[in-house]
Amino acid sequence: MEEIERSAASVEEAIEAALADLGISEQEARIQILQEPRPGSALSAQAAVVRVRPAPSAPSEDEREEQAEAAATFLRGLLQAMELDADVEIQTPSEITYVDIWSTDPDEDMGLLIGKGGHTLDALQELVRGSVQRLVEGRCLVQVDVEDYRKRQRSRIAGRAREVARRVKKSGRPESLDPMPAFERKVVHDTVSEIGGLETASEGEEPNRRVVIRRAAR
Repeated sequence: MEEIERSAASVEEAIEAALADLGISEQEARIQILQEPRPGSALSAQAAVVRVRPAPSAPSEDEREEQAEAAATFLRGLLQAMELDADVEIQTPSEITYVDIWSTDPDEDMGLLIGKGGHTLDALQELVRGSVQRLVEGRCLVQVDVEDYRKRQRSRIAGRAREVARRVKKSGRPESLDPMPAFERKVVHDTVSEIGGLETASEGEEPNRRVVIRRAAR
């Protein structure tokens, strides 16, 4: 079974690169984090390193449930420490398990957990990922969401990816999407992989890294 190792500035970027090279989605992969990133100078900085291979089968429902419960417990403790009035719910609307945060106070602004462009939510996801992986064996399979922000973003990005993909398939000319964070680029990779006859690749450096959609090589 083919497996590859990739390194990048963050775990998500390394995973994205490996998934794109293998031509599979995250739900179809087994992912092992070999090295966590560590900031520092040019000499002391440490890149993230991951090993990825196609999964023999989808993650079990028990695995997802165990991880979702661990994530929910962590988030409830964090919200209590932040003195935020919010509920935490587990939802699986499709193949993705979400741990959702909902305000219970109409005057409470959940925007502070999302941040500009979702950057605070991305950081929260990383905190949850680290906590879950310390408690439960295997890569964190759940997504943290705040009042459906992540789901709306996923739907919008997937729609845009399908629109561009159809255009590329018809014209044969490659097209680049706007720069996106790693989470959103993976949505594009997964969406285009379902269409057939096309391939995607991430190009450029953060924060201007973007996905290019082109016809697959024959």
